Amino acid sequence: MTHLWLRAEQRPNETRVGLTPDGASELMRAGFTVTVEDSPSRVIATEAYRAAGATIAPEGSWPEAPTDAIIFGLKELPETETPLPHRHIMFGHAYKGQPAGQRLLRRLQAGGGTLLDLEYLVDGDGRRLAAFGYWAGYAGAAVALRCWAAQQAGTICGPIDAFENAAALQADLRARLSASDTPMPRAIIIGALGRVGTGAADLCAQMGVDCTKWDMAETAKGAPFPEILDHEIFLNCILARPGTPLFVPASACEDARRLSVIGDIACDPDSDFSPIKVYDRTTTWDAPALRVHNAPPLDVTAIDNLPSLLPLESSQDYAGQLLPVLQSLNDPQAPVWQRAKRFYDDALADLT
Repeated sequence: MTHLWLRAEQRPNETRVGLTPDGASELMRAGFTVTVEDSPSRVIATEAYRAAGATIAPEGSWPEAPTDAIIFGLKELPETETPLPHRHIMFGHAYKGQPAGQRLLRRLQAGGGTLLDLEYLVDGDGRRLAAFGYWAGYAGAAVALRCWAAQQAGTICGPIDAFENAAALQADLRARLSASDTPMPRAIIIGALGRVGTGAADLCAQMGVDCTKWDMAETAKGAPFPEILDHEIFLNCILARPGTPLFVPASACEDARRLSVIGDIACDPDSDFSPIKVYDRTTTWDAPALRVHNAPPLDVTAIDNLPSLLPLESSQDYAGQLLPVLQSLNDPQAPVWQRAKRFYDDALADLT
């Protein structure tokens, strides 16, 4: 019997969840044991899981879970030196040389645990089976436009917070954009045909922002891409990986440009393959914009949990995509989980 343990998220501003109460009920009907940690911040109340029949455990109690339980969360674990003996399903950010990811892999190696990374749950053609991409793109474009609106007011984007729903986000953003007499900016989206790019394009369309939409065909020639500098906003929707071309070199700060806001929605600045070289760290909800050049201003926004700005919609969407994949945990030979384990084994083999 598969035991799935839904842990409480411990990262600030992270209220999303990858399993709904209805999903928990379906898993239990299929023979799973489902334990859900109490969480006062989760967008779906603990009582809804209790009503669905799940066992409720104290917040943060997953280290004491039975060793055969599969620990399921979204974002990273608290950083300690403690070895990790469980199988963990989460976004580990550990396979591209990220320093925190390397530390996570060492903890798993020391404890005999396993990472089954949500980013690497893919079909036989390498396509992800579940993703927050649409809402990441949607929210990322909104934050980038908010950064641009702040520039028009002579300032830098201030703290952001979650919205009840997309309509509330739209209303807030329209008010900020309409406060300026400056013509609306033009945006260029790279990765426009994917989930992330589609979400970004939809938000821009709703705000009346003209978009240039690029994907693989437009970037196949390789760098440089002077067209990026001719748009006020650049939205990067392509994950960093070997072979990703350089979109914004470090020299762009000093170049002649209209570009004033970079929304790095893919947000992988400490990867060796990052296509944006004018910054080296993520931004936060408290400080969403990093000013990398003053005159003329160039701000980068790179928040790595963007769908949390719309936690209910993004959770329901993602959980619905992921549920069939979780159901296959009952099959030890399910190809998707075998592939995820091979990604982990390869990362351990490359661990330095």
